Amino acid sequence: MRIMLARRSGIRRVVPAPEVAVACSPRHPSGGSPMTVATAVATVMATSLPPLGYAAFEACFAAEPICVGRSRHVSSVFLKLCKVAEPLRESVVLCVSELVTNGVKHGTGDVALRVRCRGAEIRVEVVDGSSTPATLRGAEAEDTSGRGLALVRALSWEWGVSKDGRTTWCTFRIPAGGPR
Repeated sequence: MRIMLARRSGIRRVVPAPEVAVACSPRHPSGGSPMTVATAVATVMATSLPPLGYAAFEACFAAEPICVGRSRHVSSVFLKLCKVAEPLRESVVLCVSELVTNGVKHGTGDVALRVRCRGAEIRVEVVDGSSTPATLRGAEAEDTSGRGLALVRALSWEWGVSKDGRTTWCTFRIPAGGPR
């Protein structure tokens, strides 16, 4: 996994996270010393962001189930460093988990996760190689899966799929006047 972190002034650093063994796309150069995902985010984002600023990260990884938990963890750390309040942070992390799970289970090739905090909005995007768009479906009470996009729809401000079917996204509003 490689993580690209950005702030207002642009991309700060691309940091390797070797415990998930896969290279990111060629446009992201490798750099930095080996570290965990949480350490990578904490190192680059050590200073807090100004209110309603801009921060983002992108992680690319192999479509393996273990990456779902790691994507939740790095997203949670990133949102905490961006001072996103706990109830909203939990909702965003749950949607990250659901969208990454869909990418791993139903997509093709590597999966990319992008999380952006810009102004009063948080945007989550998951990209995979499949052109078949994610679709909301109903799950019966006895079904053990099939509720992920329903959760995303219920928790996020809005959600959707790109025209080419490769990107599934959702957005969240950061409440005005309260903590991020």
